[in-house]
Amino acid sequence: MLDALAKASNINFNDSRYGSIAELKYKGRTYILLKPSTYMNLSGKAVSYWLQKEKIPSEKLLVVLDDIALPLGSLRLRAGGSDGGHNGLKSIDGILGNQNYARLRFGIGGNFPKGYQVDYVLGEWSDEEKKVLLERLKVASDIILSFGTIGIERTMNFFNKKKNGEGSQQSN
Repeated sequence: MLDALAKASNINFNDSRYGSIAELKYKGRTYILLKPSTYMNLSGKAVSYWLQKEKIPSEKLLVVLDDIALPLGSLRLRAGGSDGGHNGLKSIDGILGNQNYARLRFGIGGNFPKGYQVDYVLGEWSDEEKKVLLERLKVASDIILSFGTIGIERTMNFFNKKKNGEGSQQSN
C-alpha cells in the first residue's frame, strides 16, 4: 500500500534505521511513511523509534497491514482494537503498551491450503487478483491521505458510507 502511495506521489523510499522511510507532503501535512526492515514480529521496535524520532503522538499513527482474514480487496479502518492474531500488531501493541492507534487492514484473502500461509502471503498474484488490487490500492491511498488531513473519525464516516463496490468495506 505504501509503495502504491509513494509511486502515485512521485516520492521514493530511502533506507534508514529500522526500515525504509519516505516523506510525503499533502495539503499542508507531512506524512512519514515507514516500511519496517525488522522481522514482522519485531516491527514495534521500528514504529516506536520513528514515533519518538519524529515526535509523532500515537493518535497520529496509522498502521497499514495485510490481512488474510479479510476477502481480497476488502479494506477495514479502525481507530484501535485487538491485534487479531497479526504478529506485527502484537509487536506494536507490546512496545507501545496499548492498542490505541489506527489501523488499516487490506484483505488479501485466505485461499491457501493449511500450512502454506507463508507461501501464499509471499507468492505471486494472479492476473485477476492484480486487477482487484490495483483499484483497491487507490482507495487505500485515499484513506491514508484522508486520515492525515481530516482524522480517523471523519475518515471512517466517509469511507464507511461507501458501498463495497464503490469505496471500501470497513467498520469502526
